[in-house]
Amino acid sequence: MSRIGKKPIFIPENVNVKIFDNKILVKGILGSLSQKISKKLKFIFHENQLIITRNQKDKESKSLHGLYRVLINNMIVGVTKGFMKELELVGIGYRASYKENILDLNLGFSHNIMMQIPEEVHIEIESEKGKNTILILKSHDKQLLGMISAKIRSLRVPEPYKGKGIRYLKEEVRRKSGKSA
Repeated sequence: MSRIGKKPIFIPENVNVKIFDNKILVKGILGSLSQKISKKLKFIFHENQLIITRNQKDKESKSLHGLYRVLINNMIVGVTKGFMKELELVGIGYRASYKENILDLNLGFSHNIMMQIPEEVHIEIESEKGKNTILILKSHDKQLLGMISAKIRSLRVPEPYKGKGIRYLKEEVRRKSGKSA
């Protein structure tokens, strides 16, 4: 059995979990999430725990076992605590502003980049004089948060010579020495 898949998922008191028609619905303090589930898995509620078992022993159901355990656990953690990603804008004149679900980024191009942000993702901007601007993204949906932060980072990936660009906070960027004299 999968080491991850056989671990039971603890369900807190303030979280409501329902399974119906190949879908799981998780409701909590921060919101609600839903996920399609495979017919190859069986879900058993035992007191305040959810246990996932397999119906078959083929390779596909073995791989789905651990995957769905982690996805459902992330949904429960998301609706109770939430997730956070921090991005750092490194470069002279790199700025960001956020207003009414639109993120406006000035990344050294001839024009500003406007990006529509879903309502589930909340953005805070920290900018101090003499320090790099930091974008703090928060959401209850881990998958959506990862997609949005990766999309923002892809607008200006850190380059290896000067290190300018958008990077995750505390991300190590491999630097090249450039021309040697």
